[in-house]
Amino acid sequence: MMMRTLLLSLLFACLFFTSCTQKQQGEAETSVPLREKPNIVILFCDDMGYGDLGVYGHPTIKTPNLDRMAGEGMRFTQFYSGSPACSASRYSLLTGRYPIRSGFGWVLYPDGPKGMHPEEYTLAEGLKDAGYKTGMFGKWHLGNLHEYLPVQHGFDEYLGLPYSNDMIPPKFPDIALFQNNDTLELNPDQTKLTKMYTERAVNFIKGNKKDPFFLYLPYAMPHVPLMPGKDFQGKSMRGKYGDVVEEIDWSVGQILETLQQEGLAENTLVFFTSDNGPWIIKDIEGGSAGLFRDGKGSTWEGGMREPAIAWWPGTIKKGSVCAEVASTLDLYVSALQLAKQEIPTDRAVDGKSIVSLLKQSGEASVEQPYFYYGMNNYLYAVRKGAWKLHIHTYSQTGKQYFEGKLPLLFNIEEDPSEKYDLSEQYPEKIAELQKEIDAHEQKLESESSFFAKAENTGEQTKE
Repeated sequence: MMMRTLLLSLLFACLFFTSCTQKQQGEAETSVPLREKPNIVILFCDDMGYGDLGVYGHPTIKTPNLDRMAGEGMRFTQFYSGSPACSASRYSLLTGRYPIRSGFGWVLYPDGPKGMHPEEYTLAEGLKDAGYKTGMFGKWHLGNLHEYLPVQHGFDEYLGLPYSNDMIPPKFPDIALFQNNDTLELNPDQTKLTKMYTERAVNFIKGNKKDPFFLYLPYAMPHVPLMPGKDFQGKSMRGKYGDVVEEIDWSVGQILETLQQEGLAENTLVFFTSDNGPWIIKDIEGGSAGLFRDGKGSTWEGGMREPAIAWWPGTIKKGSVCAEVASTLDLYVSALQLAKQEIPTDRAVDGKSIVSLLKQSGEASVEQPYFYYGMNNYLYAVRKGAWKLHIHTYSQTGKQYFEGKLPLLFNIEEDPSEKYDLSEQYPEKIAELQKEIDAHEQKLESESSFFAKAENTGEQTKE
């Protein structure tokens, strides 16, 4: 009896050991060891407002995936785009530089000669030099001539429209859907764009999971025309605008799910934001800036303060909220730092690292001024700490807020809606911030003298 009990015990132990060993082997086959260099994914909307997501307070647009992303990651409350317009904002994201350095105005058109200069060192080029595979699926808007396209600026793969989805016939020539440098299709069905970009992004992740990768997915919408996919048409309480945003939310869910299924989540930083604020002159077809004044095209907070969510399981604390000032320019510096790639020193880079903010691994970032560039990349305002000084203002609505009075001064933390001008109460703050503007403009002049030439000729000289 005793021998039988011993044999049964040994048999059970063997079965248990075998079962555990098989499970561990299976886990090893599907998991990916943590890497020294994380994957970088940037999801970039077009014309989405601060108030357009559930997690940012929208009452009827349903964004469960983005809400979950924020719950599992970090939500920013004071995150800015580099510009309140399409081309200039994308330039700042991909170079870490203020748009005035680009040599072109804030929006490029299909028949224009300008684009991203070959001597710019883009985020894709930097990450590629660091050993990353690079893919872009979506809107480019940094020049549509051959020398300006994404493949010439560091992307291994590209699928997308070269400019905004409203730059179509009859006002403009046929719009091409590019695959790398080739035209895949003219005037594509835009209701298929979000799904198409998402599927290509998912395939890119699966095809490059053994290497570090950079995935840039700049959606065509919610820029007008609003073209939700057939599975999302008529589904949102917010109407067609809500349909488009809810499809983007679905897309985000597909990206996160793929990263988790492939065992890549803990190796990947995903950052979601928008190029500028909502296009409020489009009325019901435009989005909402929430409690902020104005929208796209303006340097009021509604034009440049964006929803922003960072997700990196195991690194970013779940459900964290960051109230520090950060911007798309900082993503350039931070991504290169994470990739252990040197920041260019042969030209000015305006962004700063926010890695410590993401990891919550020390003091808040060093306070530095943030400069707001508006129409034609002129300097319109500056923010430092809680204070924002407007020296110029503009609105696509034609409104002259405060009856055109200038300068205007706001405590942006106490008054994020920019309702209460404090210029008469705090003249010393105006003087302090004006000094920051003067120093910034002198610095620009000392770093480069090509701006006037670039605007006249469409050429850019290396700094």
